[in-house]
Amino acid sequence: MKSAFDLTGKVAFITGASSGFGRHFAGVLSRAGAKVGLAARRVDALERVASEVSSAGGAAAVAKLDVADSASVDAAIQTIERALGPIDILVNNAGICITKPLLEQSEHDWDAVLDVNLKGAFLVATAVARRMRDGKRGGNIINIQSILSYRQAGHITPYAASKAALDQLTKSMALELARYGIRVNGIAPGYFLTDISREFFASEAGAAMIKRIPQRRLGRFEDLDGPLLLLASDASRYMTGSTIVVDGGHLCSNL
Repeated sequence: MKSAFDLTGKVAFITGASSGFGRHFAGVLSRAGAKVGLAARRVDALERVASEVSSAGGAAAVAKLDVADSASVDAAIQTIERALGPIDILVNNAGICITKPLLEQSEHDWDAVLDVNLKGAFLVATAVARRMRDGKRGGNIINIQSILSYRQAGHITPYAASKAALDQLTKSMALELARYGIRVNGIAPGYFLTDISREFFASEAGAAMIKRIPQRRLGRFEDLDGPLLLLASDASRYMTGSTIVVDGGHLCSNL
């Protein structure tokens, strides 16, 4: 009997797939049976991810993508669909953060973060959703949010604002797209150990932050595998407009 989490025959399109969460998601979805379309600005890095997927027996295609440019979005989607077929699953993962005190954040900083994290998510999701609607096949859109959709932290105001808005975008899209058989959900990670954060979490300040997480540890990429497969598959067929928080209990804490 086929598992409800089996993605065989599906095509997944992942933005920000050259590193971090996106790179990890490519492997997870491929191992579940999906063909994966990988998109980001750095094509050389995408080729390395695609090689990893292919070496493990999966199918992958790459496309250069600037999520804040609608022409680039359309071109990337066309490239992936020509190579792999119509997109069934979108993982809206591309995102950036500029860390500065609020009064040092410039208009350029604000625009850069909002253009990628919010406008980019909107452009990619609506472009994919139109194709899903026109093809009358439905599909799944998964927006990668953050616990900063729901709480505050210093020095990253544009990022937090973009992620809070992305939470509302997820719900609004779910409301309008349900009639076309398109489900829209989110995953909100807490603090995860990445190459960028590794040095900070090795510091005294980082260690103190870890102590404020109820589970007393940072997230590991594999902690996102279950939520991702749930939302990408038919196992979540009656879920839309939902966001799964994966944060070790951080949002439950007042610290």
